[in-house]
Order: sequence, then structure tokens, then C-alpha cells
Amino acid sequence: MKLASVSFTGRGSRLNAAVTELLSRQGYDCAGYAMPRYAEKHGLAALDIPLKEWTGQMFSSVDAILFIGATGIAVRSIAPFLEHKTKDPAVVVMDEKGVFVISLLSGHIGGANELAGTLANLTGAIPVITTATDVNGRFAVDVFAKKNRLYITNMHYAKEISADVLDEKKIGFYSDFPVIGSIPEEIEVWEEQKVFAGTNGICVSLAEDKKPYRQTLNLIPRIISLGVGCKKGTPAEKLEEKVLEALQTCGISMHSIERIASISLKAQEPGLLALADKYHLPLVTYDAEELQRAEGDFSDSAFVRSVTGVDNVCERSAVLASGNGQILLKKTAGDGVTVAAAVRDWSVDFE
Repeated sequence: MKLASVSFTGRGSRLNAAVTELLSRQGYDCAGYAMPRYAEKHGLAALDIPLKEWTGQMFSSVDAILFIGATGIAVRSIAPFLEHKTKDPAVVVMDEKGVFVISLLSGHIGGANELAGTLANLTGAIPVITTATDVNGRFAVDVFAKKNRLYITNMHYAKEISADVLDEKKIGFYSDFPVIGSIPEEIEVWEEQKVFAGTNGICVSLAEDKKPYRQTLNLIPRIISLGVGCKKGTPAEKLEEKVLEALQTCGISMHSIERIASISLKAQEPGLLALADKYHLPLVTYDAEELQRAEGDFSDSAFVRSVTGVDNVCERSAVLASGNGQILLKKTAGDGVTVAAAVRDWSVDFE
């Protein structure tokens, strides 16, 4: 998690320096800021622009913001930049003596609750968490989704499920994947031939159109590696069209893709780079020798071999990128574009 912290007094800046050091040891990417008169003494960056401007910059560049000072300062600073719980960074506030640490914004999806808990454990501060499911010790679908890297297809349905949980109604649960861990008491797992009395249910699947409940919240795991081959100069729009067409044929949501893979010859292909950038996906590439060593039963193309030095690019790159996973989509070709998809081994985790 990339985090920026800011303090406004000498005591607060001393705490700021200590906290950023502790969080760095926990694997956080931390940058600490303080008012210029305190910054150098405590080894922090000087806050040499207005706080509101700094906050705006941080909203678009970090995962979490820690204010060390009064809650009112934090509230006024973040107010102009609030968008949505799926977009806003985590915002946490600590008083300058480190007595309390408050999860202020994006407690679940953004991770503010978790960050507040981490800070409490590191410093001995008292964590202040106000989200209803946490206060009541109940299952939180957005926390569950974040932990399992599941894409939430409908935030309105997610809110209704949270409301049902707080009203002590059962939530249906269906998964195309194995489940590990203890099932929360709020969850009723789908069973064939069994009628579910409730309305809202969760479906974990690669397909967005699977609806086992009257009102289904589809959660999509990001576990698919997409292998792509293309002619030089193929525009991003054509690549996207062919990718979406191919995925639709086997019921795989684009939201399940965690990376795009190809041959190293395509590492700087503008269309591929633009497609990866649009969907915020990494593009990984392999040389012909690496692709040839991939294990599996792959489609063979003499033409592709003559151009690239390997008989198949899309299937082999998808398998390698997925950690030698299973091919779900064999090579589909059209308009100079080839597409394949492989899934890595994965389970739903309730721990």
C-alpha cells in the first residue's frame, strides 16, 4: 500500500516520523510530510504547498492518507475530493499524542479499517472503527471481496446484502470454485434441489450473467491470464473487440483478467500497450524459447513459427502467465488477432 502522512506540530511530526518508519517495516510504501518548520528536524518532506492542494494530489496518487492532527482538519481537507467508496483512498486520522487512530474514509474497500488496526497494533493507540458490520461483528461483503480480489459488479446490491446481514437475514452463496475456511453464520451455501428462502445472494464465478438468486451480486475473481498475438500495427480498438468477442464465447468476464501476456516481440506493440493501459493490466512477455518450454497441448501454426520462432503465442503465453494454469479458452483467431485464456489455481477463502 502506498501511503502519505502529514503532521502539523512538533509533537505530531515526531509521531509522524516514528509511524512512517514502523509502517515501512511492515511493507508499506510511506512518504511523510510536515509543516516546513518541523520537517527537517524529523526527517520528513516539507509541506510547501497549501494543505488542500496537497490533499488533492494525494487523492490521485496514493492508496492511503494519514492525518496526524485534528479530525476537523482532515475532514475539511478531503471534502472537495470525495468521489465514491470504490475510488477514494483510505483516510485515517491519529491525534498527535497517538491515543486514538480513527478510520475516517474507505474503511472496507480502501482499507482504512485495516490500516487503523495496524497502526493500533504498532503504536498502542485505540482504534476507532464505526462501520456497522465491524461494530456488530458481522460478515462484510466488501471486505470479503477485497481480500479475495473479487470485482464487485453492483455496489447497490452489495449495500443491500450488508443491510440484510445487519437485519439478520440469511445471504445465499454460490461458487464455481472450491471454498476454504469457516463459512460465516450469515451465509447459506447453495445446494442443488434446495430452495433458498431469501432474496439476496452472492455468486462467485467468471461469468457475470450467472444468476442463481432472485437478486444476485456477482463477484468476479481476477485469476485469468489473457494470451494475445497480433499483426504489427493492430489498433487497440480491434484488439479489444476481438478479446471481448472471444471471452464472451466461453462466459469469461473481462473483469476476471489479471494480466495480458504475449511474446517479447510484442513488448512495445502500441495497440497491446494501449489495451493493457485501458484496463489497468500489466503486459508480460516471454521470448520464443520460454514459450516453447511451456507444458501443454497447444494449437500448432507453421506460419506463426516462421514469424516468431514458436508454434503458438497466445495459448503458451497465457499458460506461462497463469503459472502453468489450465486453458479455458483455446486459440481463437480473426482479423490478425489471436486470443487464449488460462486460469490459475484458486479457491474462495473465508479465513
